[in-house]
Amino acid sequence: MKILGNKRTVLPVAIVATLAFGQQPASAQGLFDMLFGGGIRHNPQGEFPPPPKPRKMRPAGEDGGSVRISGPTYNTYRADKLVRVDFKSLLPAPQATAAQDAAFVPSVTSNSFRDAVAGLSDYELFAEPDIAKALIAYYSANPDFIWVSDNIPNSRAQDAVRVLGEAASYGLTPADYSVDVPAAAHSAATPEEQTKELVRFEMALSARVLRYAHDAQSGRVDPNRMTGYYDFPAKPLDLEGVLKTLAHTQEVRTYLESRHPQNAEYQALRVELEALEASEENEIVVDPKLLLKPGESSPELPKLLTLISRNLDDEMGGSYGEVLARLGKSELYDPELVPVIKAVQQRAGMKGDGVIGPRTVASLAGASKADKVEKVKVALEELRWMPSDLGSPRVFINQPAFTASYIDNGEEKLKTRAVIGRVTNQTAFFYNQIKQVDFHPYWGVPQSIIVNEMLPRLRGDPGYLDRAGYEVTDSRGKRIPSAAVDWGAYGANIPFNVRQQPSEANALGELKILFPNKHAIYMHDTPQKSFFERDMRALSHGCVRLQDPRGMAAAVLGTTVDDIAEKLKHGHSTENVTRVIPVYVAYFTAWPDMSGKVEYFDDVYGRDSKLMQALDATEAVRTPSS
Repeated sequence: MKILGNKRTVLPVAIVATLAFGQQPASAQGLFDMLFGGGIRHNPQGEFPPPPKPRKMRPAGEDGGSVRISGPTYNTYRADKLVRVDFKSLLPAPQATAAQDAAFVPSVTSNSFRDAVAGLSDYELFAEPDIAKALIAYYSANPDFIWVSDNIPNSRAQDAVRVLGEAASYGLTPADYSVDVPAAAHSAATPEEQTKELVRFEMALSARVLRYAHDAQSGRVDPNRMTGYYDFPAKPLDLEGVLKTLAHTQEVRTYLESRHPQNAEYQALRVELEALEASEENEIVVDPKLLLKPGESSPELPKLLTLISRNLDDEMGGSYGEVLARLGKSELYDPELVPVIKAVQQRAGMKGDGVIGPRTVASLAGASKADKVEKVKVALEELRWMPSDLGSPRVFINQPAFTASYIDNGEEKLKTRAVIGRVTNQTAFFYNQIKQVDFHPYWGVPQSIIVNEMLPRLRGDPGYLDRAGYEVTDSRGKRIPSAAVDWGAYGANIPFNVRQQPSEANALGELKILFPNKHAIYMHDTPQKSFFERDMRALSHGCVRLQDPRGMAAAVLGTTVDDIAEKLKHGHSTENVTRVIPVYVAYFTAWPDMSGKVEYFDDVYGRDSKLMQALDATEAVRTPSS
């Protein structure tokens, strides 16, 4: 969604609620009825009705009827191929004479790095291109060992190898960082062979330490390559600087571990991963995709009833104990069991409709151990894309949880239900900074909505925007009647801006909270309050709707809800947010609450599997056999 138009006129509420050309609807619902052909009661999934079926299909672009503006797509992830490190520039220059050449014998006792690099002449070490480049640059400028002292791997090397071996505790793959450590000197090895083994160990360990530092700081995959729905700035890492630091410190473990995100959420996920790895698999596993209505049968039902019976308290036992004892092994979802299921659903914060679906199963049986482990590993990877310090105060939107929170000084001061984009209009995953709050905002209609949803109606009724409280302007900002536009003449390239005037029926409601971004996503109010009563709230065009927009506006502006209510009495206005407040429009199917307890959510957009594919592609490139 985009903000169109630059005028910021302060108007009385009575005036801003008036339609563009003097027509006043009987009510806010009346405007929806006029605009949406019967109102949101009959079209709860979006702001606009589906396009009418054309009488005759025409070529795309002929009259705009077949054109569409598509959102981002998901890509098959391709990891950068490894390159062979070219050690030529490190090798000693050829000797001038045969006698000099014969006199040179690399000695393990000399501990001379310049002599030892001769053992790299035929060494095949593969690394990421930037790591290969950094290795040569560092050792060209600093021709000395980091990991070898007195002809053996030193304590610094031992610490590094231990840290790399513990990569699994961070959800990483230890094999990605494995290095063969030279054995203690033995009589069978010549000094030349020992020297060659040590210098190759030096280079291999440096290459894998740099890979580890990069992965810990930025993650193993580049999220922006996966899809346009991901938008993360690069997190530069001075690879040569890493080696310089490690060459001059004995605190190798401290340094390498500091490359990971340093926030409580990351640590809580690590603790959860450790607990999961040590736990037993669920004793009772229920099909997570079960869908069962009263009167239907399923062999999964007795499993659920067993789980319910195990966790009966006095209240539930008194109400439903007899029914469960009598029907607990039934595969038929008997009507007598419906009140039991409804009570369980309501206790879990769901609507309580009596239909057993994935959310009901998840609340009773939970996800399998394998599913939880995967979700936690995915979450750890995604956290590495974000800043190490998440900031305070901050706003955190977790899309799979359908919630938005205002967090300050380690305390969740506000948590509100949220509506996110439909699967066909997905909300992006990114972070930004909150800049302003708009009171009684205009809604600048995005081109995608104009083309995909408004255009079919405008072809047959070009003046309906005039009647429904919208302004149409040309590229110079001049307002023109909607009825004067030949809407079918431009295909998907509509050269006009459309915005909805402030009113009770405005698609953004009474408040908009902006954090400018290329996805044109922001938080806002909505007149469609009933959406917040649903458990699955992926229902918008992509922006984030809040159940408590006044509370969020008060939080980011550092004021009270009463003050927000007073400002709303004075019509359209804008107020800048003067503090630095990062906002995370995030996507985590495993996420800790403020106490550190990890909660699990449905993968509403199916993104976890796409990330796992990208991680698999990275592993395939890193596997030596590939």
